Amino acid sequence: MPEDGRATRRVAILAHHNVTMIDVAGPADVFSHANTFGAAYETVLVSPDGADAVTSNGLTLRVGAAAAEVAGLDTVIVPGAYGMVEHPFASSLVNSVDHLTAVSSRVASVCTGSFLLAEIGLLNHRKATTHFTRLELFRTRFSAVDVQDDALYVRDGTITTSAGIGSGIDLALTFVEDDYGPELARLVARQMLIFVQRPGGASQFSAASRFSAVENRPLRALVDAIVADPAADYSVAAMAAHAHVSPRQLARLFADELSVTPARYVETVRLEAAQTLLQRGYTVQSAAELSGLGSAPTLRRLFLARLGVSPSVYAERMTGA
Repeated sequence: MPEDGRATRRVAILAHHNVTMIDVAGPADVFSHANTFGAAYETVLVSPDGADAVTSNGLTLRVGAAAAEVAGLDTVIVPGAYGMVEHPFASSLVNSVDHLTAVSSRVASVCTGSFLLAEIGLLNHRKATTHFTRLELFRTRFSAVDVQDDALYVRDGTITTSAGIGSGIDLALTFVEDDYGPELARLVARQMLIFVQRPGGASQFSAASRFSAVENRPLRALVDAIVADPAADYSVAAMAAHAHVSPRQLARLFADELSVTPARYVETVRLEAAQTLLQRGYTVQSAAELSGLGSAPTLRRLFLARLGVSPSVYAERMTGA
């Protein structure tokens, strides 16, 4: 036990064949940095048989124990692996997940690790997510899971699933905040040179990166204009005039090219603009006006609906104010 009397929180991360390195290293580094600021995490790397694991980038992870040997965990993290979901899971891997989740009070997955949690039935009738490229496969394979599209991570009770890669860091920071408070989590994020600690409901992508592959030139010019100046007039009539099409053609172009309605696209861009403004220290009202959302109540409703947090809470998390 640490000198200040805090009980050590035991975290196990499951390493397995071809595991994605950052899915393991990201959360592990968060807990390690947290310890330098007064947290008390003990992180152990385990594998199904106790053997070292070769990751997807060819490096080898030194494993501390076989999964069946550990117990009394506070947290278990199940990472994903490239190509893992394309083949039946090895029974030893499934058994390891079954054991680890049974002896831990908090369970999490990173990337396609959610498939392993679903395989043992742990996500049945729960909300969950995974990497965006595997969402439809996840939904098809596990029909009892309430799959959440385009979220960094999803919490349902004591189980959290994340989208993968960098979102595993967001996931671990959230656990640090739960365990030791927001200030310590912010110190860790700052130490790791992470610009912001993103809420789970945030999109896996910015609007610009998600919707940049637009082939229709008039539509491309319009979406670029929306990103450049989200507070301008983007009524249906104004957008149709900008793209030199009828309102009906505008709706069809957005559906065909972007799989979204014009209004939803504008809303998404404005929401992200408001997030950036709040991160820069603007008030909720100013962020609402400058992003084109108009008023603080409108911004609050949109934040709660899309991100699951209020603008003021979001600003506190991002700025430490």
